[in-house]
Amino acid sequence: MEYSKKFQNLKVAVVHDWLVGLGGAERVVDSILKLFPQADLYTSVYDDSNLKIFKGRKVNTTFLQDWPLAKKKHQLFAAIRPLAFEGLDLSGYDLVISSSSAEAKGVITSTETKHISYIHTPVRYYWSAYEEYLQNPGFGLLNPFVRLVMPSMVSKLKSWDYAAAQRPDELIANSEVVAGRISKYYNRKSKIINPPVDYERFSKIKRNEKDYYLVVSRFVPYKRIDLAIKACNELGKKLVIAGKGPELSSYKKLADENTEFVIKPTDSQIDRLYSGAKAFIFSAEEDFGITPVEAMASGVPVICFGKAGASETVVDGKTGVYHDKQTVESLSQAITKFELTQFSQEEVKNRAKHFSEERFLNELGGFISEKIK
Repeated sequence: MEYSKKFQNLKVAVVHDWLVGLGGAERVVDSILKLFPQADLYTSVYDDSNLKIFKGRKVNTTFLQDWPLAKKKHQLFAAIRPLAFEGLDLSGYDLVISSSSAEAKGVITSTETKHISYIHTPVRYYWSAYEEYLQNPGFGLLNPFVRLVMPSMVSKLKSWDYAAAQRPDELIANSEVVAGRISKYYNRKSKIINPPVDYERFSKIKRNEKDYYLVVSRFVPYKRIDLAIKACNELGKKLVIAGKGPELSSYKKLADENTEFVIKPTDSQIDRLYSGAKAFIFSAEEDFGITPVEAMASGVPVICFGKAGASETVVDGKTGVYHDKQTVESLSQAITKFELTQFSQEEVKNRAKHFSEERFLNELGGFISEKIK
C-alpha cells in the first residue's frame, strides 16, 4: 500500500472511544490500522470476546478496564471517561489519530505530536440529539433517575467536550452533516472523508431475492427500528431484523408474527440476509450510515429517511426511496412506492463503490501526508 510505506517510520498511536462491539466506527479503526500497521492501539475499555478483528493486536486500555459494568454499560461512565483519556501517556508519538464520537478526541499530546481526529459525530447526547436522549435515555428502569441528573451533568460535560474538540490539530468529518455539526458546535472547520465499506465482500453476494424487508442495526432508540416494525405490521409485510441491543424486548412487543429477529448475527448470516432481501429499511437520522451502503453493495435498494447521512449515499429513485418524515405513515408510503419502482442492480451496486475501503485509504492517506510534511 502506497501510503503505509511512506508512514512506516512514524511512531503512531490510534485512539478510539471504546472497543466493546463491532460497528461502523470499529471498522473505521480497522481500516486506519491498515495504513498504520505499526500503530499502538488505545481505548477506554476493550472486550476481546466481541471484537475478533483486533485479535492478536495489543490493545492499551485505561483504568476503567477492570471497573464493574464498564464493558457492558459504557454509557454509565461518560463523566469519568474524560479523566481516563486525559490520563493516557501518548508522549513520544509522531502522530496520534483519534477516532471519536465521544471522548477520544480529548487526549493530551505533546506540541511535537500531530493529532488528527476522525469525528464520527459530535457527542449526540450533548448536542444534536440531547432532547431525544432526555426523553428516552435507554437505561430502562433507571430512566427516571437519568432524566433527573442528565441536565446538570450534560451542561458540565458540554464545556469539556468543546474544549476537547479544540485539542486536535486537524478534524476529519465522516459526512457533510457531521461537518456541519462540527462547525456549529465546535466552531471548527473539517475535512470530509466518508468512512469505508467492505465493497469487495458485499459485492460478491449473489442475489436470491425473497419476499422480506431487512433491517441490520444496533437495537437503540435513535435507529427508529420501531417505524419499520409498525409499518410492516400495518402493510402485512414480512420483516427481518438482525442485530442486538437494549431495545430488543420492546421491539418484540411491537412486532406481529410477520417479523423475525436474528440476534447477534454472524457475517455469513448477514450475507444470506442481504442476498434475499427485497429492500433494506433505514429510518434513522444517522451521521453517515454504513449499513445502507453495505446493502447497496449487495445489490439491495434502500428505503431510508431522506435526511442526514443516508441522503448523501442513497439516490432517491435510483438506488432507493426516501421517506421525508420519521413517521409510520411516511415510511409506509415509501414502501408502497418502492414496490411500484424498478431498480437496476448494477446501478445500485455502482453507487456503493464510491465508498470503498480503497477510496477511504487513499483519501485519508493523502490528507495525513499533507499534514505531516
